[in-house]
Amino acid sequence: MIRFLKGLILLPIAIVVVLLAVANRQPVMLSFDPFTNGTPAFSLQMPLYALIFAAVALGVVVGGVGSWLGQGDNRRDRRAKGRELSRLRQEAERLRQAAPAPATIGRTALPAPVGRA
Repeated sequence: MIRFLKGLILLPIAIVVVLLAVANRQPVMLSFDPFTNGTPAFSLQMPLYALIFAAVALGVVVGGVGSWLGQGDNRRDRRAKGRELSRLRQEAERLRQAAPAPATIGRTALPAPVGRA
């Protein structure tokens, strides 16, 4: 069911991406030199769809890095809680082994029930 829903969502997106690539094949000049008016020293000819895809990919990478950096406190807390959990498990195991076995604890017999007449 999940594969069907994924396909239902991703298929239209793939069609739109292919149509965008086919419709925007003309080359554009990407200039990295903002001070030159004529032919810039640092420029690159590439299809418009490649420029758009590169911008989207860069946005995904920058967003992922920003999200990862923003979650640093949560990861640090999770590691600390994992260490505390491990320490508590070791302490519980140590206490289990140090406790006397249930058979060695002195038990007193319960008195026999008194019959009611």
